[in-house]
Amino acid sequence: MSKSTPNPPRPRITDSPVINGSRRTRWLEEVSANDAAIDLIVIGAGVTGCGVALDAATRGLKVVLVDKNDIAFGTSRWSSKLVHGGLRYLAKGDVGIAMRSARERGILMERTAPHLTAKLAQVIPVTDGTGPVGTLLPRMGFFAGDMLRIAAGTTATTLPRSRFITADEVKRLFPGISREGLKCGIKNFDGTLTDDARLVTALARTAVQYGATVITKLGVSHATGRSVTATDTLTGDSYELTAKAVVNATGVWAAHIDSGISIRPSRGTHLVLDADRLGNPSCSLTVPHPGSVSRFCFTLPGGPGRIYLGLTDDDAPGPIPDVPPAGDGDIDFLLGIFNPYLARPLARSEVLGTFTGLRPLLGAEGGGTADLSRKHATIINGDGVISIVGGKLTEYRFMAEQAVDTVVRHTRGLSAVGRCVTATIPLIGSPGNDGAPTANQRRMAGLPSTMLQRFGLEAPNLVDSCPIANPLEPVAESVPYTRAEIAWAITHEGALSAEDIVDRRTRIGMVASDRERCLPAVDNILDELSDHLA
Repeated sequence: MSKSTPNPPRPRITDSPVINGSRRTRWLEEVSANDAAIDLIVIGAGVTGCGVALDAATRGLKVVLVDKNDIAFGTSRWSSKLVHGGLRYLAKGDVGIAMRSARERGILMERTAPHLTAKLAQVIPVTDGTGPVGTLLPRMGFFAGDMLRIAAGTTATTLPRSRFITADEVKRLFPGISREGLKCGIKNFDGTLTDDARLVTALARTAVQYGATVITKLGVSHATGRSVTATDTLTGDSYELTAKAVVNATGVWAAHIDSGISIRPSRGTHLVLDADRLGNPSCSLTVPHPGSVSRFCFTLPGGPGRIYLGLTDDDAPGPIPDVPPAGDGDIDFLLGIFNPYLARPLARSEVLGTFTGLRPLLGAEGGGTADLSRKHATIINGDGVISIVGGKLTEYRFMAEQAVDTVVRHTRGLSAVGRCVTATIPLIGSPGNDGAPTANQRRMAGLPSTMLQRFGLEAPNLVDSCPIANPLEPVAESVPYTRAEIAWAITHEGALSAEDIVDRRTRIGMVASDRERCLPAVDNILDELSDHLA
């Protein structure tokens, strides 16, 4: 990790935080003409790639971020939406990862994106069948997590200490749990994201604030340390783009850019459920895998009216699909773990949807993926491409810092570039980010709570600048997204298609029936705002 100055100067905001189709056209013309000297091309607009683009831009580099699909298209939108404190890694002896995770969690929750994060109560139920070891080890682990939180400098207001709670309190926090045999619970706090794809979008737009260029639907077929061959997937036009350095941040697809990289994908599947079916719980119910005291599955808040239930950790060999499927075995496995704890077991017919992410793990053949390290690595191949691979969402900022440090060290002409300052840079929508138009604080009170959670201080701007009628109307009945949010995705967040909107700028597409009800309205808004797509 690079050393930081005591009070690093705030980088100058150089551009407005707007990504849209018309800007894409202009940006593509500029970079393809090679009129502007590019310092760094970043391939991959997931959380790590967007983090790299922001880090480099805030150091004053001219950055171009490209992705063959869309912002947050891959694994970054399929996470558990947790901001982990590293407790699992401490149990495995990975003290470095655990400490970094706890530190990065605090930065994300208290400085970088407090509007997109929240504390999440995690409750492990203690039943008649739990046993002394199954009670003592999690309690000791949570105590160690408290020590990690303190060492990382995160306040107890952000994440309260862990403790035992009564069976009645367990039932209050998770009404759907069975009271039979329930003795007590162990309550801990960790961080959670409102929406992982929204975090990535905020990173991309904040990078644009500091001068970065973001071009989606631009696929890279070949890369060296000084150039990329890219094709516009909308037109078929090909371009040779040159730069002083190239970073490969394509995650599970990293070997497509550098064939020398070995990635072992791990499949993590979640189920989408009706929150009302489980009593609208206010905690994450965390239960051990059968026969294990160190591996757990859990429920997670999935936005208004939704609960996620996960998570698997299995090998995913073979070709890497754009949208990984959830197998029937995954669904049965997760229901089999949770149903014994529920007052009324869940039926398969009650599963509203599924989603699966592929973790880009580094590791050799053999053994289970759950046992592989979540460490990351920065690799320079023979052609000079710098790849950042492995790791986990919580550490995206640290990974980006190391990647840009590597770029600066190994690239001629960049030795005078400043140190990393992203630990002090609030993302768009967060308090302290002054690049967006000033939000009218009095307008905040009248806006939907879901909009405030997703956009923070920027929320009033969505409504005040909305170019379509009835901005606060839901896009469809019983769907907690407004027409203003759909329009904003097009005018400010780079959405070029209905899929970009329902699957990434919003999470409407998580449930097939919601998608079907919303698509007509989304298509109408796309037609109405077609001038922003050209």
